[in-house]
This record gives sequence, C-alpha cells and structure tokens, in this order.
Amino acid sequence: MSVPADTARRPAQTPGPVPWVAMYHSVGDRTHDPYLVTVTPERLDRQLAWLRGRGLRGVSMAELLAARARGEGHDLVGLTFDDGYADFLSDALPLLTRHGCTATLFVLPGRLGGENAWDRPGPCKPLLTADGIRAAADAGTEIGSHGLTHLDLTRVDDATLAAETAGSRAALRDLLGAEPAGFCYPYGTVDRRVVDAVRAAGYAYACAIDPGPLTGPYALPRLHVGERDTALRLFLKYRLHRLRRRPVAEPR
Repeated sequence: MSVPADTARRPAQTPGPVPWVAMYHSVGDRTHDPYLVTVTPERLDRQLAWLRGRGLRGVSMAELLAARARGEGHDLVGLTFDDGYADFLSDALPLLTRHGCTATLFVLPGRLGGENAWDRPGPCKPLLTADGIRAAADAGTEIGSHGLTHLDLTRVDDATLAAETAGSRAALRDLLGAEPAGFCYPYGTVDRRVVDAVRAAGYAYACAIDPGPLTGPYALPRLHVGERDTALRLFLKYRLHRLRRRPVAEPR
C-alpha cells in the first residue's frame, strides 16, 4: 500500500526516542554477494522469529511513526527493504506474512523491471516491475521512493535532485494512485540541500543510514541487517541502539 502523506505527516511532528529501524536489501541466493546486500530466506526467517521471541514486531515505517506519535509502539521495529528487488515478492513477503509483519519497500520508479546497475561489478539482480510493485502494495506493503535511478543526491545538480525527489513521488502516485509518504536516500548520503528537496516534494519522512549531524523525521537512522546477523548479533545491535538512541526533533 502507498500511504497518503497526510496520514504519516502527523508522526513527524512529535519528538521522541529514535525508533529501531532495520535496513534490508535483497532476499535470496548469496552465491556472489560482494556488497553484503543479500540475506537468505532462511536467515530472514530466523531474524523475524528472533523479533517475535523478544516480544517485538516488525512493521512499516508508516505504522511505526504513527504509533510513536501516539506515545505507543515501543515494541515495534521498522522493517525497510531498499531498491525494490524482485525477490521481495517471492522470498521476503511470504516470510513477513508468516511472522505477522509488515514492511516498507523503497523502490526506483525510473528503473522498473531493470536491474541494480549501480552495484557493478556485483551480481545483476532484477528489480520489480510496475505490476510487482502494485502486488506488493496490494499485499499490505508500504511503498516509498528511493529516488528515480539510485544516484548520490548530494552530488547532483538542482534539476536532477528535483527529478529524483519530486519526480519519483509523482511517478509512484501515477503507479499506485496515492503519493508515497516516505523517501529513502540512496547510499544513505544526505545533506541540508537534499533534506530541503525531500521536504519540498511533500514527503512526510525520510530514511538515512548512519546517525549524523542532521536529525529528525527527514534523517531517520537505520541499522543494516545482513546474513551475518545471528541471534547474538541482533541482540547486541538492539542493545546498542537502546543505549545510543536520542531525541528526534524537527530539523532546523
């Protein structure tokens, strides 16, 4: 599902502790995975089971932020999947459903049905088609934008930045019938100019990767979760997050 921006905009106004948000990419075969962007279905299954065993539940960013705005949801973990790989439908979504989880899928409407050309010389991985994105949305997945074509937005000119932010939002609106609330910065790179462009495009929140000088709903940090993250590593990451979390306020 694509969540109307007005629905998710309310959480952006309420400060609170930084929520725990997990960042995934591809779910499938890891025979050749030089950039460590793939987890096997078996590993994802065990990771989701670990969440359940600790009384936690993985949800979309829209659900997580809405719950936090109500002063609730401290048992919720945001689940995000970047790039919109075709294996989300075949390998990730069935596991999410089995464990009672939802997620946010950040897609590239400028590369529909293409592949991850930005990851060369890594393996070619197919991306979802327009029909695949609609199928994910119909199954209850929140769809967000990852830009049009996966560029480092801190290095592009103003026209390209507008196309990658506002243009990708318009493309997803045409595809899904509703404008996405969320944006995800390719490579996790972000600066003030990029944040301003994302806000101007009408997004309610945006995900980065590492905590940085920019904070707030347009620079939400995430933790990479990969194949090497066993139950012990997840526990340590969870504890680290709880120790380092800090208030989220509107960026100024």
